[in-house]
Amino acid sequence: MNRAQFLRAMLGGAALAALPGFARAQASRYDFWFTRLKYDSGDWDVDARMPSNLITSLIDYTSLRVDPKEHVLDLSDPRMLQAPFCYLAGHKLVEFNAAERENFVRYVRNGGFVFVDDCNHDIDGLFAKSFEAQMARLFGASALKKLPNNHALYRSFFSFPDGPPATGFELNGWGDDLVHDYLKGIEVDGRLGVLYSNKDYGCEWDYDWRNKRFLAEDNTRFGVNIVMYALNN
Repeated sequence: MNRAQFLRAMLGGAALAALPGFARAQASRYDFWFTRLKYDSGDWDVDARMPSNLITSLIDYTSLRVDPKEHVLDLSDPRMLQAPFCYLAGHKLVEFNAAERENFVRYVRNGGFVFVDDCNHDIDGLFAKSFEAQMARLFGASALKKLPNNHALYRSFFSFPDGPPATGFELNGWGDDLVHDYLKGIEVDGRLGVLYSNKDYGCEWDYDWRNKRFLAEDNTRFGVNIVMYALNN
């Protein structure tokens, strides 16, 4: 059973009726809605225009019923547990409080998918170090692993045979002069529950949507892969 089927099964019949109003309304109208997670530490409210660009691409390229709005929920809010996909990003400290830790673990262990993007695009900055420490605390020291560049994620919709596409922030070396040639993830029961990037895709895709027409190739296509993988695996 893939994630989309799991969600539909969860939302069938009596289970659907028992859901909070927000989740019930979303699930009845849409296959996908973008949920950004707000957390008490650090700066969660980054790359404000990224969701609209990714949503536009999902509408343009796929047949999904896509909610055109971004939804921001506290990580400690139980409503996030019904989201088919969650996004978490920032530059600063990641130190979840007790309620945030409980929801994050419960969501991931029960089939949820969180895409986490380090806006510092480095491997030794505060966000990277604190987030990785948080994952080790919650899932074990060896849980966060490099994804091979032939992972199914890279062919879930568009084909990326060389693995994760580089960003402009990496290529012009904003402070680290390093191209990260892999992503990391945490699997639970053979299913990827956390996808972790040091590549700063959020800022790469944070531009006025009308500027897409000037791109030689739409750089949000990889975001489509992430969402389609999340829903179908």
